[in-house]
Amino acid sequence: METSLHRDLKAIYAGTGNRQEVACEGYRIDAVRRGLLIEIQHGSLAAIRDKVSTLLEKHRVLVVKPLVARKQLIKQDRKQGRVVSKRFSPKRAQLLDLFDELVYFVSVFPHRRLALEVPLVEVQEWRYPGHGRRRRWRRNDFQVEDQKLLRVVETFRFKKRTDLCKLLPPSLPVTFHTGHLAQGLKVPRHTAQRMAYCLRETGAVRVVGKQGNTILYRHSKRRAA
Repeated sequence: METSLHRDLKAIYAGTGNRQEVACEGYRIDAVRRGLLIEIQHGSLAAIRDKVSTLLEKHRVLVVKPLVARKQLIKQDRKQGRVVSKRFSPKRAQLLDLFDELVYFVSVFPHRRLALEVPLVEVQEWRYPGHGRRRRWRRNDFQVEDQKLLRVVETFRFKKRTDLCKLLPPSLPVTFHTGHLAQGLKVPRHTAQRMAYCLRETGAVRVVGKQGNTILYRHSKRRAA
């Protein structure tokens, strides 16, 4: 079922007077704006990888991957029922969370006809109690009725491999490993490893050697001294 969040983003990106839910190359496209095919993807980028790859053979494509920077949880006593509580979720997505999805999309991005936009959004998530017996190992048993867009906080656009390099910390050594990435960005090592994988697979950085078992990287545009 399409959420209000998806409909609102589709309307924003389609703009006035442009088409929505258009058939193209055997696929359903969220919106078309002056020949640009727009796909809004809340789920995994892996789910639309083959679709986007096919569309890129003949068309320009914009993939919109929203990340929820802030979420207000609206709890109801039943579906479309009375609101019993409101609170903000402690979970907040950050731009670097994009790499959790980009690892499945590096076979498509970058491409001369492809752009990737990441809007950080604030949403309301409307919930109601789930059906059936509550599983004892789950603290909460609920179903999501809808997600509603409150506002777009900021939008980031990626077109070229060098755009990904703008997310690297300024203090990064010329030759670096994922430990430097993790320390400079103040993120867990596994996040830095995903980031390094994406940068390597897109050609933004290259492997220049090893330090023990640790892989060493350098910007592709830089040459060894």
